[in-house]
Amino acid sequence: MCRKKDPNKKGFFGEFKEFITRGNVLDMAVGVIIGGAFTAIVTALTSGILQPIINFIIAKIANGNLESARTVLGEAVISNGTTTMLWDLNAYHVLPDGYAVDWASTIYIDWGSFISAVINFLLVALILFIIIKTINNVHKAGQEAKAKLEEKVEGKQEEKKEEK
Repeated sequence: MCRKKDPNKKGFFGEFKEFITRGNVLDMAVGVIIGGAFTAIVTALTSGILQPIINFIIAKIANGNLESARTVLGEAVISNGTTTMLWDLNAYHVLPDGYAVDWASTIYIDWGSFISAVINFLLVALILFIIIKTINNVHKAGQEAKAKLEEKVEGKQEEKKEEK
């Protein structure tokens, strides 16, 4: 049995086309793109400028040693360029001569990055709050101006009626 297609039904792609061509969807897409670009700017600010300052402050609090501003989970991977081994930083705070911690291979919590991410979030939230507050103030001022203009027009119409 062959069903005839209902001419009022648009199908999946027809509905999608109608959805995507609505003005508010296009506005939302522009907002998402600009939001992504803005987030990149804020991330660059926090990771390139604020995070080094935060890490510096944390290092000062941790007695000038930035490594102690990190929490190593388990053993650290240390290397001198040729030899790699595991080292318990919690038990042995001093590394052997010529060895450095391989942070890419060590599992640790970087408190500076976490604080930087929190600051990043707060900056984005603050800017969005300011933008929305400004838009609301402009919208409110526009409505107030419209109400005053309507009052003036009504007043002039009443004056014309009284003159007749």
